[in-house]
Parts: sequence; structure tokens; C-alpha cells
Amino acid sequence: MQADRPFLGMLLMVGFCILAPMGDAIAKLLGSVMSVGAMVMIRFGAQALFLFPLALMFRLPIPAGRRLLSLIAVRTVLHIAGIAMMFSALKYLPLADALAIAFVMPFLMLLAGWLFLGEEVGPHRLGACAVGFAGTLLVIQPNFAAVGWPALLPLGVAVTFVGFMLVTRMMAKDVDPVSMQAVSGAMALAVLGPVALVFPDWPPLSLAGVGGAGLGMVLALGLIGTLAHLLMTWSLRFAPSATLAPMQYLEIPFGTLIGWLIFRDLPNGLAALGISVTIGAGLYIIARERRLSRQPQPGQAPPAA
Repeated sequence: MQADRPFLGMLLMVGFCILAPMGDAIAKLLGSVMSVGAMVMIRFGAQALFLFPLALMFRLPIPAGRRLLSLIAVRTVLHIAGIAMMFSALKYLPLADALAIAFVMPFLMLLAGWLFLGEEVGPHRLGACAVGFAGTLLVIQPNFAAVGWPALLPLGVAVTFVGFMLVTRMMAKDVDPVSMQAVSGAMALAVLGPVALVFPDWPPLSLAGVGGAGLGMVLALGLIGTLAHLLMTWSLRFAPSATLAPMQYLEIPFGTLIGWLIFRDLPNGLAALGISVTIGAGLYIIARERRLSRQPQPGQAPPAA
């Protein structure tokens, strides 16, 4: 069993927090010309297309056995549901708002890791999550409820991705991330492809708008999304979900910056304050975990000065 390396896990999570909103921004751009189902199918198809050759090239073990394949199947269904709800929400909500609403997820994940995985949750982690969650509430625009029911979609994203992260953590140290993501992409196509073939004119899965520049953008979405979730999966190999939960709040300021650069959605003063609080909580937990990782473990000599 591989030992935890919390600081490395958190660095990988930062990479995820940068790439994930970049993919969301592309999905928001495509949302006006392409169905959510088409984006999701091509997203997972690109994942399988990119990663299966890598798995074969490097002779990575392909997951086998009922337990691992069952866990990957559950993870895939949760992943499909979460991405579909986020892509749908982005049709109606600004990027920063959608991310902010979804960020009840790290708080839920912290509790779930404690309840279901027996992970240690001390007062510093609880405090960092509480502060980060307070910052998230400040980021949410006061009038987001005026959008109507689509504002509830990011809450669904939060719930599904809590399950997604917990299932990933359960097998992250036993399965190579590249081969796991490749198999997951193939499973997603096996689920969505037959439905699209049987109901080709069903609006949620319509392939209208796929082609030309749109196809190039959705393939880029697949590449970015694949790399982002590889980083997330790798992070879970080195750190428990309770440690990584506060780090995910950094996705909000990165998403806000990307949203401003592309869509000119600029947060108001209250949201800017929330972003500052969120960044502070994330930087605090990084500094604390790095300091703890340098402390000698029982039976080890202290590190050299």
C-alpha cells in the first residue's frame, strides 16, 4: 500500500482546480449550439480515445475483477450525471455563480470522508472548510435565486461528485489512473451511445451542431476534462479526501478569473471578498499540510536543516 504524501496530493488538486473551470468555460461557449448529451458523449469518447493508446503504450494494467469494474461503473454513472448537470447549469448561470453554488461539495465531502471512510478530521481542517464555505456563500450573487430551477443543478453536481470522489478514493491506490479513466470513458460511451442511436432526434442527445469548429472545441473539452480528472485521481492516491476538501475551494477564484477573461462576468464587491476568504483558507491549509509533512514521523530522524 502506497503511503500518503499530502503536499503532493494538494499540488495535483491545484492543477485540477485550474483546468476544470477551463473545461467548464468551453462547455458554456458550446451550450448555445450543441446539446448537453452530445457534449458529454464526445467528452467521454475523447477520454477513451486519448487514454487507451497511452495505457497500451506504457503497458499499464487494465482494471479487471468484479469489485474494481463495479466501482468504476458506479464512478462512471456519477461522473456522467455530474458533468451533464454542470453543462446544463452553465447554459443559464454565469461560470462563477455555478461554481460557487456547487461548492457545498467540499463541505459535504469532508463529512462523508469522516462518516464513511473513517478519515481523520481535526479542528484545523474543519476550520479551514468552514471559512472556505463562508467565502463560498459570499461569492454567490444575492439574486441567483431569480434564475429559477437551473440554480438547483449545481447542488445536484455537488451531491454526485461527493459520491464520485469517495468511490475514486476507495480504489485510487489499486488502479492506475490512466487505465481507469480509459475504461471509464468506454463505459460512458457504452451507456450513452445506444440511447443516442435509438433516439437520434431526442433533443438532450441530438448531434446537431457537432462538426467544424464546434467539434474541435468539444475535443479540446475532452482533452482538458480528461487531464483535469487525471490530476484529481492522482491527488487522491496521495492524500485523503478530508485533506483535499479545502483545496477545491480554489476552483472558485480560478473560475471567476476565467469567466471574466472570456465572458466579462466580473464579481461584485461581496463576491470579491468571498474569493479572498476562499483563497486565504486554501493557502492556510497548504502551508499547514506542508509543515506537517516535514515533521518527522515516529521512529524517524528529523529532516536535515
